[in-house]
Order: sequence, then structure tokens, then C-alpha cells
Amino acid sequence: MLQRKTLALVRSAIALLLTLSFGWPGAAMAQVLVEGAPAQGLPATVRAALAKSGIPAGALSLVLTEASGEAGPLLRQQATTPVNPASVMKLVTTFAALDILGPDFTWKTPVLFDGPIDAKGVLHGNLVIRGAGDPTLVMERLWLLLARVRAQGVRGIDGDILIDRSAFSLPPHDPGAFDGESTRPYNAAPDAFLVNFRSVTMQFVPDASTGLARVVAQPALAGVELPAAVPLAPSGTACGDWRARLRARLDDPARLTLAGNFPAACGEKSWSVAYADPASYAARAVEAMWRGSGGVLTGQVREGSARAGTPVAFTFESPPLAEVIRNINKFSNNVMAQQVFLTLSAQDGQTASFEASRAVLAHWWRERFGAAGAPVTDNGAGLSRESRVTADGLARMLQAAWRSALMPDLAASLPLAGIDGTLKRSRAPAGSAHLKTGSLRDVSAVAGFVNGVDGRRWVLVAIINQPNVSGARAVFDALVDWAARR
Repeated sequence: MLQRKTLALVRSAIALLLTLSFGWPGAAMAQVLVEGAPAQGLPATVRAALAKSGIPAGALSLVLTEASGEAGPLLRQQATTPVNPASVMKLVTTFAALDILGPDFTWKTPVLFDGPIDAKGVLHGNLVIRGAGDPTLVMERLWLLLARVRAQGVRGIDGDILIDRSAFSLPPHDPGAFDGESTRPYNAAPDAFLVNFRSVTMQFVPDASTGLARVVAQPALAGVELPAAVPLAPSGTACGDWRARLRARLDDPARLTLAGNFPAACGEKSWSVAYADPASYAARAVEAMWRGSGGVLTGQVREGSARAGTPVAFTFESPPLAEVIRNINKFSNNVMAQQVFLTLSAQDGQTASFEASRAVLAHWWRERFGAAGAPVTDNGAGLSRESRVTADGLARMLQAAWRSALMPDLAASLPLAGIDGTLKRSRAPAGSAHLKTGSLRDVSAVAGFVNGVDGRRWVLVAIINQPNVSGARAVFDALVDWAARR
């Protein structure tokens, strides 16, 4: 009996030493923390970060495992519990898109001339733009599309410009429904012809000599008055909450007004806001740009489609998917992620919908990873209270991604710790990890790849679902630091 107790004590001592060690060699690939194990199995630095933040250790869903999949997890806790991953869900959407569509996939927007062009460059009929879900139609690329129209010899349109949105079938969207922030661009809805994320950017340039801050508002929108200037705040006013000082009224589709003032101490600032009438945004932007470039339009810009049999004049092509997902993951662009998600079900002439894309992704997951750990994707962006994934499931997907030919494209799309994107301010060692971040009220998460100092690569999935997540970033930084230094 005494011998058994002595042996048990020796085993416990060895386990504790191995758990606290930063350089456990060889057999270190074995699992340190099993499902549901107490917090003392975590590295000391991680436990300290949890304690300082006030986050219960049991709120952390965690997997840390070799990217190659050659050994079992090094750390694992609450790994089979479905949790809300916030924007980390974009990893599932973007890897699925790379795997299903291919990294060279591009969105092709057909442009049709529904009538003849005469010798003076007048199109006698409608110009039709058939949206195909391109997530990259910012103002510069819209200008290029219209420049292609002019290059076809069209100088005037004796008819209408029609925008065909039929490629997507979407439910009604309330931009304030998710969190009450209807003026935030991240709440913009997807669209088959999505222009400039349906947002307006105001740049404020203070000029002490005039007592004004010039307002450079982009883009111009037909029929919308945008402010040219706003008074400067009294001398000595600190920058502070400068947006609140502007007393902006953003709910009138015909006019953006600024009834307050702007502190000169702020220097130049930019503020992007969602347009109050998103359904009319594309039409207003197209009309303003066409007329602003000298184009003549006798009709209007409206929703519609071409007559059957109308030939395609040209196709406007997006950058490749591998390039697009860098903007999605590095800067956590919600509406771009939803555009990609919807595109999964928009192939072979099918009308895309969230329901159809969820079915496509679920089928892909079952074929690639089996039924276990299948995510609940909702809109594919993670801007949802219904999205769910397990740490185990996400870790298995990331291991498969690491072993695939698509690894360079996915890894390059992720923020690099301490260097760019949403990890630019991370306190983890600079360049030590490529990680997607996620944040909602009561949710904080990271997932991706950690670079070990010895050349090994680790998959890390860490998700916290609980009311207090304000200190989660320090916990994640401690995990990255510990993994990188092993």
C-alpha cells in the first residue's frame, strides 16, 4: 500500500514538472491538458493572465496541437463543446472557398448593352450591369468598370442604367438588428452588386486660418448632400470623443448633416459610416460617377434586367479569391466574408442564398472531416449569435489546411502577430503567429498557426465565451508566447 502511494506521488510530481516545463522534449507531444481538466494544467503564464483578467479557466475552449497532426494535442480543454467563435468563423468560410472554388477563382460581372450604339457614341437602350457577388467593387474598381463602358464607345445612354441583383436571394435586412449600431459599416448586408460596402467616408482636415475643418466626403452619391466643412471647436479643446462632438445626423438619405464642431487637436481624422438607405446606394454611386465622368444619361439608374437574348458586351473581373481573402481575414471584413459565403451556392447558374450556402458548406465539411465538430455557420462571417464551432473541429480543419496545397494562401491571409491587421497591437512576439481574431460582446477568440522557435508549427484554437472578455487578448498572447518558445 505504501509503495502504491509513493509511486502515485512520484507520478504526480513528474506530471507537475512536465506541465510547468517550457522545454519538455521528445514525449512533450503527448497531451498535457485533457478535456475538462482543472486550470492548474495550463501553463503558469496563461493561468496568471486568466487570474488577472478575472476570466474563469473553465470558460476557455482550447486546443494547441502540432500542425502536421503527427501527435496528439499538447493542450486541450473544453474542446468538444460548441461555442460562438465570432469572426474566427471566417476561417471556415475562406478555407472552404479556397477548397471548393480554388484560389484563382474570380467574380465576373457581365455588362450588357440592350440596344445599338450610334456613330456619336449614344447607346439607344439600356446599359445593364448584372451583379455576380463581387466583394471588391470599391469606388476605384467601379470607376474602372465604367471606364470599360466608355472604352466600348459609349458616351451617352438614351435609356436607363439597370442593376440586376437577381444572382442573390436574400431576406430583408435591418442593419441595427444585431447590436443596434445601424451606422457601422460592419453591419452592411451583402448584395449581388455590392458597391463600396455601402458606406460613406468623411475625412476631416482642420484649418486654423479659416476656423473650419474641411470635410472631404467620398463617394459622391446622386441626390445626396454631403457637408463641405464643420466649425472648429474652441481653442484648447482636447480631441476626446470627436465623433460625438460632430453631432452628426446620418438617418436622412438625402442629406448628411454635422451640427457640432471638430477639435483641431485631433489633426486629420477619417470616419466611415453606413449610408441610411443601403438599397439605393449602388444606384446613387453609379449615377454620380457616370455623370461626373462626363457621361450622359437621359433616364435613371434603377433595378432591372436585360431582355432575353441580349449579348454580353464585356465581363468585368475581380482579383482572385486568394487575394480577396487577405482583406477578409486580416481586417475581419464581415460583408466581404458574406459575399464569399454566398458565392459557394452561386455556381452553375444557381441563385445564391444563405440556406443554400449553409448546405454546400455542411456537405463539404462532412466529406472532408466527417460529421464530428461540424460548424453552425449562419452567415459565414461570424457576425452572429447563432454561429457555433468546437475547438476540436476547428483545429482539425486547420491541420488539414496546413497539410494541403492551399496552406500558403490561407496562412498569408491571416494577421501576423505584432505586425499587421487585427493583430498589429498584439503583445505576443512579433511574427510569432498567423491568427484570425474574433470579437463580439461576451466572445473573444483566436485561431491559426503559431511558429515555434525550433521550427515546429502549431495549430492554436482559443475561444472564450463569457460576459467578461476584456482581458482575453492577454490570455491569448500568453498562449502564443508559450507555444512559440517551446
